[in-house]
Amino acid sequence: MSDSVNTPEAIRPAEAAQRPAPGPSARTSRSKGEPRFPDGPQPDPAGSHFERRIRSFQPRRSRVTTGQADALARLWPQWGLDIDGQRVIDLAELFGNAGPVVLEIGFGMGEATAQMAAAAPDTNILAVDVHTPGQGNLLNLAEQGGLTNVRVGNGDAIILLREMLTPDSLDGLRVYFPDPWPKKRHHKRRLIQPEFLTLAATRLAPGAIVHCATDWEPYAEQMLEVLEAHPDFENTRADGGYAPRPAFRPLTRFEGQGLDKGHVVNDLLFRRVPHENP
Repeated sequence: MSDSVNTPEAIRPAEAAQRPAPGPSARTSRSKGEPRFPDGPQPDPAGSHFERRIRSFQPRRSRVTTGQADALARLWPQWGLDIDGQRVIDLAELFGNAGPVVLEIGFGMGEATAQMAAAAPDTNILAVDVHTPGQGNLLNLAEQGGLTNVRVGNGDAIILLREMLTPDSLDGLRVYFPDPWPKKRHHKRRLIQPEFLTLAATRLAPGAIVHCATDWEPYAEQMLEVLEAHPDFENTRADGGYAPRPAFRPLTRFEGQGLDKGHVVNDLLFRRVPHENP
């Protein structure tokens, strides 16, 4: 499972191991300027409406299989959301119910997201990524599993949080295996930073859980440090450390292979503290 919203120029080896074998390509000839998926996810939904800034993700081109393209064409109008920053979303209208909503930033190919949605049908999952094959794959999985509690967002999660969601509208936030940007000069691109947590806190209801997981130990240490220091969050662990992998987060194939090789995966579970009384 990888955070494709936070994906570098090259696919990480761990990500590559998770991805299914390529299926038939959906490449077709089209005229210059013609959108790849006319009724599907847009290449840059927010356009130039917002400030230029250092981003934690790098969109990449990748082959879309015929099945993924078919899912995007048929299901995107119903279950897809372009993050354009031009409107505020009514989550109850988006999902067709008033159930709790968890935001997942970066879902890779969507297998774990689909499993979690199937295991908790009363919890709505707004899953955001910029990787088109993954978007198509998750839509496919949702249809095959009869999952009505999944919506797929396309674009910048920062714009979604800042411009399109209302205060206290989220009941959880999941960031699984975000790109660690391992080189020191790239650390500023990491998603889990104090500024991001401050923004996320405005959209998380009191008691909402922030759940992060990473297989990069230096990044895990940074995550723990910034979450422990942030006044809007408290560790669910009494000892102040990492949490065991909760049963609701599926063990991915790549994660299991890494564990067999002695890799360390750290989960962090922090709770949004109640608002201070004015």
